[in-house]
Amino acid sequence: MDDAVRPFTVDVPQDAIADLRRRLRATRWPEAATVDDWSQGVPVDWLREVCRYWAEEYDWTAVQSRLDAVPQATTVVDGLPVHFLHVRSPHEGALPLVLTHGWPGSVLEFLDVLGPLTEPEDPADAFSVVVPSLPGYGWSGKPTAPGWGPGRTADAWAEVLRRLGYDRFGAQGGDIGSFVSANLGARHPDRVVGVHLNMVVTGPPAGQTEFDAREQAALDRLRAFRTEGSSYSQQHRTRPQTLGYGLTDSPAGQAAWILEKFAAWSDCDGDPVAALGIDRLLDDVSVYWFTGTATSSARMYWEMARAPQEREPQVAVPTGVSVFPHEIFQPTRAWVERQLTDLRFWREHDSGGHFAAMERPAELVADVREFFRPLR
Repeated sequence: MDDAVRPFTVDVPQDAIADLRRRLRATRWPEAATVDDWSQGVPVDWLREVCRYWAEEYDWTAVQSRLDAVPQATTVVDGLPVHFLHVRSPHEGALPLVLTHGWPGSVLEFLDVLGPLTEPEDPADAFSVVVPSLPGYGWSGKPTAPGWGPGRTADAWAEVLRRLGYDRFGAQGGDIGSFVSANLGARHPDRVVGVHLNMVVTGPPAGQTEFDAREQAALDRLRAFRTEGSSYSQQHRTRPQTLGYGLTDSPAGQAAWILEKFAAWSDCDGDPVAALGIDRLLDDVSVYWFTGTATSSARMYWEMARAPQEREPQVAVPTGVSVFPHEIFQPTRAWVERQLTDLRFWREHDSGGHFAAMERPAELVADVREFFRPLR
């Protein structure tokens, strides 16, 4: 088996950037919606301006330079190339920590937390950080056969950490990264010192019929998501291949598919450009476009639909949870404790949403430090 870990840099060819701009300028636009809000989807005037900026003003080379300033590598695990960022802390005794993104995210989500995690004011809080691209995402390989769900991905992460010389480590994640991180704790309890999550998908126990105000609010939010906000997930989990043709061919389509989720899931009052900045949004969309991963990234949902045991594994290692108010799922601590049986940290924040590392990096870093402090 080839265990080699090879240095890697992102290098998008100039002709790929030129092709993106050509496609954006040639977009065939639909008519406007019959409403003045987002209830029928992304407004056409809003998206046209985003795509105009993407074609005429956006500078991919700037974000590529920032990304390539971070040490990166690839290694082949179980036949699949795995791409990851790897920043070793200069402080002796730093705890290794693997951060896992989700959809529609990428390793770029974590750029703002790398410095605070690896070089904190108190060296006792230092982490050496590994940030892999999920299978079929970013610069990791695209699986050519089924089976790459959260469990197998967790096993791959454990192997990557072994190759880097890390025996004990912590795990953190949100969205799909929460499933991978939970599976790391469930499948590798001898090596994982703790798991911190900023999204947990679980509900009340079977048979519960009466709910307090906090529980009812969580159920109402879940019901609204399933009724009006989950069509993307149904498409991902059932027909990712069909979806991929349009998104792989049209950058405007890819942008709409992703940016609708930033509008719905971030703490942005319906305007993700104002909240996060157009460049940061397009950084994320550009990763999917330049890597051609619209189809392969959606396929992870297809995998999860066929491995229900990997969506809610029983985790006995120490766990911590941060709940942000604009996150899709708002479970109560009691609901979560049925799955995470050694829950030692719980914090409900008063702002922030699904993309915690981008929206509230300081709060997320503080929670991660506090949770892992007694576990080192």
